[in-house]
Amino acid sequence: MKHHTVIDSPYGPLTLVADDGALCGLYMVGQRHRPPEESFGVRDDGAPFDEVTRQLAAYFEGELKEFDLPLRLNGTLFQRGVWEQLGQIPYGETRSYGELAQALGNLGASRAVGLANGKNPIGIIVPCHRVVGANGSLTGYGGGLERKQRLLDFESGAALFP
Repeated sequence: MKHHTVIDSPYGPLTLVADDGALCGLYMVGQRHRPPEESFGVRDDGAPFDEVTRQLAAYFEGELKEFDLPLRLNGTLFQRGVWEQLGQIPYGETRSYGELAQALGNLGASRAVGLANGKNPIGIIVPCHRVVGANGSLTGYGGGLERKQRLLDFESGAALFP
């Protein structure tokens, strides 16, 4: 059974969605590919989200660089492969779509990687903001390019606060 809550963050309200105790969604206001609210289940501001909220707060304070949470990533086999690769990008670093395609063993899949990246259901924790264009330029981000730049600046130490 799904439950959801909404928490405040330096990037605006975040909607957290859990399914049987595992986080299956983290959505920003105005996020592209955000599912309809009615699919998030009942509102529950309690225990299912205590640890997620604690780790996100530590991340936003600059004290946490790797999340350790039970996740349920619902998508195609290819999408889940891309999202797994996102989790391998270290805090403060970036990878290009082409580098992710290469890591997946499919050099020609850069566009498909970009599409899967854009449908990542657990932003920030599964760090799709760490993916950039081949020349290092910012390219699409479901939460908006301004948020993407702020997250990258925060993680690189260029910004003191998220």
